[in-house]
Order: sequence, then C-alpha cells, then structure tokens
Amino acid sequence: MTKNLNIAFLGIGLMGKPMAARLLSAGYTLHVWNRTPEKARQLASLGAVIAETPQQAIQTAGWQADVVITMLDAGPVVATILQELLPVLTPGMIMIDMSSTRQSEAQQFSALLARQGVAFIDAPVSGGVMGAEEGDLAIMAGGPADSYERITPLLLEMGRPTLVGQAGAGQLAKLCNQLIVGGTINIVAEALLLAEAGGADPVAVRQALRGGFAESRILEVHGKRMLNRSFLPGGQVKTQAKDMDNIQDAASKAGLVLPLTDLVSALYRELLQTHPTADHSAALLELEKHNPGIRLGSGVDHLP
Repeated sequence: MTKNLNIAFLGIGLMGKPMAARLLSAGYTLHVWNRTPEKARQLASLGAVIAETPQQAIQTAGWQADVVITMLDAGPVVATILQELLPVLTPGMIMIDMSSTRQSEAQQFSALLARQGVAFIDAPVSGGVMGAEEGDLAIMAGGPADSYERITPLLLEMGRPTLVGQAGAGQLAKLCNQLIVGGTINIVAEALLLAEAGGADPVAVRQALRGGFAESRILEVHGKRMLNRSFLPGGQVKTQAKDMDNIQDAASKAGLVLPLTDLVSALYRELLQTHPTADHSAALLELEKHNPGIRLGSGVDHLP
C-alpha cells in the first residue's frame, strides 16, 4: 500500500541524496527539489522528477504528494520553506522533517501544520553518509502513532526507525545522540594523542581497545579517520557545532547544567572558525592546536 504514496523530497544534499536514492530504488515515486538544482538533477537517472520550486514538488498538474520529506540545513530554513508550502498543503498529508532542529522548533512546526489538518513527524537521523547509503540510519521519530505507522515502511527503506514520543521528541533524542557523538569524538582524539605523546603506537592502542569496554562505533570509525588524518566529511563540523548549540538550548529549557556539554560546544565553536566543512573527527586538529608540537601520526591531512 505504501509504495503507492507520492513523495515530495526537499533537500538533496550530502544526506538527502542517498536517502532519496534508496526510496527511488525501493519503488517509490519522488518529486525532488534542492536550492541548487544540479544536486537534485543527479537523481533524475533513478527516476526522480525534478521540481523547480518546493511548491511544485508537492503539487503540479496531475501530481499531489501524500508525504513531504524535508532534509534541510537547520530549523530556520525549515520554517521558511514551511511558510512557502502552506498554500499547497492539504488535510491528510504527512510531513516528515528529517533535518536536525531544536525541539521547540519541531513543536512549533507540528502546531502550525495541525491547524491545516497535516500530520507532522520530526524524524532526525544519525549514521552519516555511509548509513544513508546503506539504509542503516538510526531514525528517531516524534509524532502521532497512527501517522508513524503509516510511514514506517517508508522509513524502513532508509534505516531503523523508533517512535520515541510526541512532536519534538525525535529532535530531543537526536540531540542526546549528538551529545554522545560529539563528546566521544573528543575523548577518542585525546586518547589517541595521549598514546602518541606517551610513546605508544596509537594504531596498536586503538586495536587493543577494540572489544573492551572502550569499544564504540566512534572508536571504530572516527578513530580510524583520525589515524589516517582523513577529515573528508561524513558529518560536518558546522552540523555538529549547530547540534551542540541546540543541545545547550534544550538543556537550558529543561533547567539542566551540563558542564561537559559546554566544554565540547566551545571546542566545536573554535573548530568551526577554521574547518566548518570538515568531518567532525577533525576535533583532533583543534586538540593538536592546544598541544603545539604534538601530532597524531605523520600523514598529510585530507580536508575538503
């Protein structure tokens, strides 16, 4: 039944492109839009119809989207696009925002769309470009259970969805994820640089830690990137920095003081000034700036 759903996909960027490609490969019909059209056109060979405007991705002669998926840069961008879409959104539609926004923004989007009879689900993702390409994203969804059940088969084409609560809960879960990711990346960088500075082989140290209590996906993937000094983006510094700001906002609204979060946020804000589009494992470079003369390995830096 769900394969008959018409999908408008807005935002064909680093993550949006492989996510949309998986839906096309699964047999869904997509009309896609991106601010820079050439990125959207790369999906034409897979069967996507390229729309010139966000509104045209949702409604044109002979076409009406049932589901709208947004994968955009930040909450303010989603808010702007949403205002443009209001005239073509109709009761019964479902809007899935897979961007990373603030919890409060997702709740505002939900309230706005409810007045038009449109269901809203915030469903941010984790897993990077590799996870998007492999259909193995962690998808954290917030919204009405009946709408979630309707789109679950669609989400399963992109990853492993979990309904974690009402509107905004998906974004809160994503922020919890990004807090763990951002903090752990910095801890792994410090551990590997400590091994280097103390005279151990950091490659061997990482291997020795695998399988013990320090094992993690971050040690596996980002630890390897640091050792190879490969900072071509999977998840970008600018995105991690934005997420850290949103985490601080959520903590403030919840009345929490999170000292480590504040420290990690400050480190990413510094890194944002020099390497905004690098992979967030480039936290190693910021750490090395604080330790002049000490460098992990002897390879050259691979940067975007």
